Amino acid sequence: MAELQEYIQTLSEALRNRAGWLEKSELPKLKEGLRMYHTGFASLYNLYLKKGLIHEDPYKQEAKIGELEIPDSRPFAEGKRLEELTLRLAAYDNQLDFLVNFYQFSVDFLNLDRVRRIAGLVKYIDWVNLTPDSQSAVTRAVAEMTNQVKLGTDQLTMSVIGESLSNLSKSYTPIMTYLKLITDYQKELYKLELRETVTTQLSQNDASQIAAIKKKFAQVNQGKAFFPDLVDEVIKEDTTKEGPELREKILKSLQVAEAKPKTVKPVVNFKSILLEGIMVTGSTASAFNDVLAKIDENKSVLDNQKHGFWHSLKKLLNHLFNKEADPVIYDLEYIDAAKGVPVRERVNFTVFHSDLERRIKTLTAVNGRGPGMSKLENMQDEQLITFLERNIRDIQSFHRTLGAMDEYFKAEVDRAEREKIKGIKPELATIKNATVRANAKRHEYSAQKEEEEQLKRLGVSPSA
Repeated sequence: MAELQEYIQTLSEALRNRAGWLEKSELPKLKEGLRMYHTGFASLYNLYLKKGLIHEDPYKQEAKIGELEIPDSRPFAEGKRLEELTLRLAAYDNQLDFLVNFYQFSVDFLNLDRVRRIAGLVKYIDWVNLTPDSQSAVTRAVAEMTNQVKLGTDQLTMSVIGESLSNLSKSYTPIMTYLKLITDYQKELYKLELRETVTTQLSQNDASQIAAIKKKFAQVNQGKAFFPDLVDEVIKEDTTKEGPELREKILKSLQVAEAKPKTVKPVVNFKSILLEGIMVTGSTASAFNDVLAKIDENKSVLDNQKHGFWHSLKKLLNHLFNKEADPVIYDLEYIDAAKGVPVRERVNFTVFHSDLERRIKTLTAVNGRGPGMSKLENMQDEQLITFLERNIRDIQSFHRTLGAMDEYFKAEVDRAEREKIKGIKPELATIKNATVRANAKRHEYSAQKEEEEQLKRLGVSPSA
């Protein structure tokens, strides 16, 4: 018994150290890996929407998520393909968004059940073996859609597809590795608590019987899951002749390696990071062009509904006599992301349209093939980061207004005409995803520069 109590104390200390290491080192990596995973999926999801391979789920934004749930993975009839994929992939995108933006990444929160849920989400689509002959109905359908998207696609979109598939495939193994680390920790923590509250309170004979342990467990751990396999491990470790060897093996597995001095990284070309971020913002030009065409059509639908014949006549007369038409003002409303409060905005459609056209020209010039890149390459870092930040800020502003305008068109038009309104959410999602990637490059640049400055303050050459 004394030997067991000593092991419990040693195990408790090892788990505390392990928890600190997981919190500080591995959980941030897990969250970043999952964020990259979601970004890769969101890019493909928006392409599927844009190509009409799935439809926009009208209830997607209204979904309330309290806990992670793995979407339906059962086979579906071919006649239900479009409906099922629309619902399942919308649900999957929502679940991943909830995971990376609202889930707690701490060892206390990520218990065995929650780790299982995360692993189930990551395995839901087999990106490593994305083939049309997959045994998984969802993986098979996604593989077929991805192949369809590639047909007749421009080089920029092909690049986005390739990057997304690469990120999804590459992030799988690291994510599963981090989840296994947490799982191993949680199993040993469960076994420690089982010893502290159950087995050490039983007689030596009962402490080796699963039935007796289960009965005591139900009394002191109401509502908690009972894992027979872990109970069996405790019995073997505490009551058999192999026990000491098994316990020693567990303690070794929980050891945290001492942090080694960081090797100094070679000099980084900071300018290339900023240029990559600027090119990512430039990639939104195509989506904005598509949006511009759609809002023009939506405005025409709304104008025809509101004004009819007399408005058309007045418009013709204004044109004949070179008279300036009355401004078109839309009263839009959106939620301030920072404060969470509704904001009203009066938008002059003509002015907004012209501003967006000018911004598209600027973005087109820096989309990787545009003439503006050669000029940017000769700029100083300070000029580049200012340009990148302004691009991100303007894109976010247009994105916010366009989202509100999309809702405005849908709300103002008569129900009978609503099917004529062209939704722009797939394009807005593509634009949002690009701003996230561009912002990541901006943060990467800032982090690299900060690290270089710290090394300089310590008198260490970055290229040493």
